[in-house]
Amino acid sequence: MRPVRSSVLCRLLPAPFALALRSLVLVLLCITPHCQAVQAENVTVLEGGTAQISCRLQNYDGSIVVIQNPRRQTLFFNGTRALKDDRFQMVLFTPRLVRIELTNVSVFDEGGYFCQLYTDATHHQVATLSVLVPPETPTVDVKQEAVEGGEVELTCVSPRSKPAATLRWMRNGREIPGVVSQQDNGKTFSVSSTIRIPVERKDNGAALSCEAFHPALGTQRRVRHYRLDVFFAPTVRIVPPSGILREGDSLSLTCSVSGNPLPRNIQWSKINDTLPERAEISGPTFQISRLSQSHNGTYLCQAQNNFGRAADHYTLLVYDPGAVVETHSAVPYAVIGGVLALLVFTVICVLIVTIWCSVRQKGSYLTHEASGLDEHGEVQEAFLNGNDASQGKKEYLL
Repeated sequence: MRPVRSSVLCRLLPAPFALALRSLVLVLLCITPHCQAVQAENVTVLEGGTAQISCRLQNYDGSIVVIQNPRRQTLFFNGTRALKDDRFQMVLFTPRLVRIELTNVSVFDEGGYFCQLYTDATHHQVATLSVLVPPETPTVDVKQEAVEGGEVELTCVSPRSKPAATLRWMRNGREIPGVVSQQDNGKTFSVSSTIRIPVERKDNGAALSCEAFHPALGTQRRVRHYRLDVFFAPTVRIVPPSGILREGDSLSLTCSVSGNPLPRNIQWSKINDTLPERAEISGPTFQISRLSQSHNGTYLCQAQNNFGRAADHYTLLVYDPGAVVETHSAVPYAVIGGVLALLVFTVICVLIVTIWCSVRQKGSYLTHEASGLDEHGEVQEAFLNGNDASQGKKEYLL
């Protein structure tokens, strides 16, 4: 009965048992002092890089060494090129080590490379080539325009990586959770992360970033920066001049406008009238030289964009210098009137005090007069009564 080769048996067994069998055969073959064996090393490389595939030999006696690619095509036969692919080069062939080099590696090159040693029994080991595909800087797609008071939907896309990249949205140092989707493209993966955020006028120009992480990048990351472009209706404010405007002065008004997009045209007008002939308009600036009373009125500045319109007004009142002088001359009369009122008030107070004092003094005089009449009555009575009265008077005098 013809013995079954270990390689044929390994193909019939499941992968774990086949690997164990290969190791067992290698151990059994190396029991003798002159046993031959081959070992292969797994390799991981970045796409576009260079991979070195090594086959280590033990007790090599000049037997045939064959290296095959994952499609079992022979690359080298005892150091001689067998496949016309200049990316593969034999860089070392010694009794202990056989090494080939593959440049410009692609994902289609990955898989198991066979190191085969043909002796009395064929021995082979597989060196697995793994290719990493780091992501490029992701892109940001905007589904629709961001309008004040609405929402904006942003999608960060990493179209190609292996294994799949990890995406993360950031704003002001904080992560924004996104909805992640992943698609298998065969050898590589595409990943996207979508966020929806409400926007206001203040968010215009806000900075966001999408970061891509990948094992091939280590601690580094690929970052795409993005600034929000929020559209909103304009706002208008007229910057008025300072001080009082008199006849002969010049008027200069500036219309301060904001909005996104910024309004291109600014319109000046006068309510219920036409603009003066001497009015000069240069963009947001409105000027009138040599003002007069005829220029009085309300002036309007208007601006609009695709998202709304706004306006502001300024009322001009030119003062007549003669009216200003007359106003100032009226001030002394007001002061004189105040002084006269104070004097009248003082006179009234003096009169009230005088009358009060006079009334009080008259009351005191009447009291003393009544007392004098009593004494006169007593004297008259004594005169009529004669001596008695004298006696009484004497007693009175004593």
